[in-house]
Amino acid sequence: MTYRVCFVCTGNICRSPMAESVFHARVEEAGLAGVVEVDSAGTGGWHEGHPADPRTVAVLEEHGYDSDHSARQFHASWFPALDLVIALDESHLRELRRLAPTPDDVAKVRLLRSYDPAADDLDVPDPYYGGPEGFEECLEMVEAAGEGLLAAVRKSVEERAV
Repeated sequence: MTYRVCFVCTGNICRSPMAESVFHARVEEAGLAGVVEVDSAGTGGWHEGHPADPRTVAVLEEHGYDSDHSARQFHASWFPALDLVIALDESHLRELRRLAPTPDDVAKVRLLRSYDPAADDLDVPDPYYGGPEGFEECLEMVEAAGEGLLAAVRKSVEERAV
């Protein structure tokens, strides 16, 4: 049974596609590609069908990650098919929990940086209105949370297999 993770930010062109690419790479490296499915979306649909922001693409490619992406909006109807919905900041967390149709679905929504034991602020700041350094900082935060998230997902996958 496939374990499904969806990363969610505002427009699905900066933070969430970056998190999707990084986590997909972690899943591949861990040998879980056939077991864990990784996706992303935005709370809004302004950029639906558009590729990731060129600055996101540049940072991903510079660091060896895949950058193929098409933005889409998150829908509450997706909750039953998802195991984990990862919000990139508190505003996304609140919006996703508001959209969740059941208490079990609310429990699926977590902040990405909650998986980084060294994080002092759990929001991944939106780099959209800044320069390239914001995208680099975003990538660092996403990568730092990746190992903890992978460990949690691996544990959930193993528990299901028992």
